[in-house]
Amino acid sequence: MSASIFLVAAEASGDALGADLIDALRQEQPDVRLSGVGGGKMASRGVPSLVDTGGLAVLGLIDGVKAFGRVKQKVKEVADAIVRADPDAVVLIDSWGFMWRVARELKLRGLRARRIKLIGPQVWATRPGRARVLAEWCDHLLCIHAFEQPFYERWGLPTTVIGNPALGRVHQGDGARFRADHAVAAGQTVIGLLPGSRPSEIHRVAPVLVEAARELCRKDPQRLVVCVVAPSIEPELRALSSSWTFPYLLVIAEEDKSDAFAAMEVALACSGTVTTELAAQGAAIVVGYRLGWVTWAIARAFLMRARFITLLNVAANKEVAPEFVQTRFTASNLARAAERLLSDPEALASQRSDQRAALKKMAGPERPAASIAAETVLRLAAG
Repeated sequence: MSASIFLVAAEASGDALGADLIDALRQEQPDVRLSGVGGGKMASRGVPSLVDTGGLAVLGLIDGVKAFGRVKQKVKEVADAIVRADPDAVVLIDSWGFMWRVARELKLRGLRARRIKLIGPQVWATRPGRARVLAEWCDHLLCIHAFEQPFYERWGLPTTVIGNPALGRVHQGDGARFRADHAVAAGQTVIGLLPGSRPSEIHRVAPVLVEAARELCRKDPQRLVVCVVAPSIEPELRALSSSWTFPYLLVIAEEDKSDAFAAMEVALACSGTVTTELAAQGAAIVVGYRLGWVTWAIARAFLMRARFITLLNVAANKEVAPEFVQTRFTASNLARAAERLLSDPEALASQRSDQRAALKKMAGPERPAASIAAETVLRLAAG
């Protein structure tokens, strides 16, 4: 009998992971029965969302407190949907704060399904106690890096290393095609602008990235800013861009994203999965991020363990991609770092080379992450 799998994703990054996993599950077991909660990408694979997860993409202490009532209600709604589906396994994708609560609710209700977490919290960087929480409520963790395993295994949580999912979904883009399709002049330099996918990032991060892009274009009018827009923040980005005075293109279509990345010389990026995708297409990255000040103060005083926030830099154990966080996150700092890359071909080539080396370390097992995840999920569902 075919397995019944329920997938849960609460924001854009999880929806992309869920879509990849759906494809891989069907490759492994064509008659697998799938249901879930997610977004547009999972729905496009024939798994429509049984619960509306709008408003769950929150980040930071204050935002989290404000959203607590909404999160609590959605946990109940998602758990109800899973109980009705009665699957063999539940895959809880990304979104640490929401997913462990769903896992707890399922365990307390006595649901028979195996609870599998796809991508764990970054316990190697901050709050290692989350490993104990995950071990209490989940049955298995599909993690990106081998160095994560000891944090969880000490609490008895079995793990499987799948490698970096972002690398598994990379299809080499065609920068020349993007330039031709969008009538980008031969002499124009393309600068990427990746402002994030959460409303809080559009509020705290995007304006600084935009100002840095403005400074770069002020120095050279032959520069074009290409902003790749996540569907989750498209209305906000369209409104924000209406006041931009520098040359820019908005890229909305998912099928244009890889080509756009491949056309970029340098990208100004909000920290996140997109930095790995950009590096895989050959763009040199300058990374920035800002949390709310209360969250940042607590993180710096009690939680932060890692030197870097960008996975490329963590993998390389050095600052391969310049990153500017919190007090260092200013338009002038970002523009200065990007200008160095744009005006010095040797510096640009060196950073691209270092990024490729870091990507090689991040790749993990020599199989797509989604394929390893699907194989593990099906094995656990059958057991």
